[in-house]
Amino acid sequence: MSEPEHQIEVDGLWKVFGSKPERALEPEHEPKSRAEIQEELGLVVGLRDVSFTVDPGEIFVVMGLSGSGKSTLVRCLIRLIEATKGQVRFDGEDILTYSPEQMMEFRRSKVAMVFQHYALLPHRQVLDNVAYGLEIRGMDKAARYEEATKAIETVGLKGWEDYYPSEMSGGMQQRVGLARALAVNPEVLLMDEPFSGLDPLIRREMQDELVSLQSELRKTIVFITHDLNEALKLGDRIAIMRDGEIIQEGSPEEIVTLPSDEYVTEFVRDVSRGKVIQAKAIMREPDVVVHEWQGPRAALHIMDDHGIDEVFLIARDATLRGILTEEQMDALASQQVRTLEGVEVTPALTTSPETYIEDIIPIAAQSRHPVAVVADNGSLLGEIRRGALLSGMSSSE
Repeated sequence: MSEPEHQIEVDGLWKVFGSKPERALEPEHEPKSRAEIQEELGLVVGLRDVSFTVDPGEIFVVMGLSGSGKSTLVRCLIRLIEATKGQVRFDGEDILTYSPEQMMEFRRSKVAMVFQHYALLPHRQVLDNVAYGLEIRGMDKAARYEEATKAIETVGLKGWEDYYPSEMSGGMQQRVGLARALAVNPEVLLMDEPFSGLDPLIRREMQDELVSLQSELRKTIVFITHDLNEALKLGDRIAIMRDGEIIQEGSPEEIVTLPSDEYVTEFVRDVSRGKVIQAKAIMREPDVVVHEWQGPRAALHIMDDHGIDEVFLIARDATLRGILTEEQMDALASQQVRTLEGVEVTPALTTSPETYIEDIIPIAAQSRHPVAVVADNGSLLGEIRRGALLSGMSSSE
């Protein structure tokens, strides 16, 4: 049997609160709005036909205002709230069909949840709080302390093992909560507005910490938030919810540049495009490049044909060597240089395809030459000129 493509698959998920909730799913009621169903049946639709997938190692952010259904959704993913209808599959298995025993084992071994309220045990020191999930599993004291110590170091709390939660700031307590989740080494982390109770500075620090940890750990994360900037900063993909439904799903760039309706448009109106649009979206292929084995006269002829006065020089190993200007080429030609191999070049300002526009602007300001977009192996992927940066920052397409 082949491995499932997605780690999490949610299909047609409904949650209706009230007596006889299945009434809301009858054909005559299913198309009605949440308000109509509540008025006619006295039922509250928490989730309406929600479907999405999450790939291994991805941060999938669910965003919405209070009452949109996002917290109901994350609780249905772990059956803290029982769904009315639908499927929730982890690695191809529908957990809504699990027995209580299977569900208990699933929660102990597969997933961990981090809440807004840290739910730390006040009478336990940090080490014992972090080791709590391993203790529940039945792991012996020495082994669970070893794993807990590693998790504490991972979140930057080394030296705080013997402190009580009351002796720590809110941000540090949230780190303890995160360490407790990581200690059990879950495949999936469910995070329900974990940073919303923190002051802005500490919140940004925790967001940066999560980004850093994810680059190392590559956990599958479902992250719930009501903060659009947080969603854009953390999410590989974002789902925006309203009245229990997902009204748009996509990358941060798609959400900001291609809002699906007026509601999403209002959400993203004040977001800086420079924070979400990456170099790969605005780079273009250079009109021409020259190679080390070519001579300066041939290069000048190529540049003249294309009406350009500077060109990227590519080494024999296909990596970018730098930039040569028309003036430099003229000097090399007058010196009877046969090939461009080994000649002195102007260093190119470079960036990666994933760099955001706001981070490219200060790079571009250092030189009149275009910024080169290069791969990890040093090969040239494209160029970004100042006009492209201005266009990328503009709200027009």
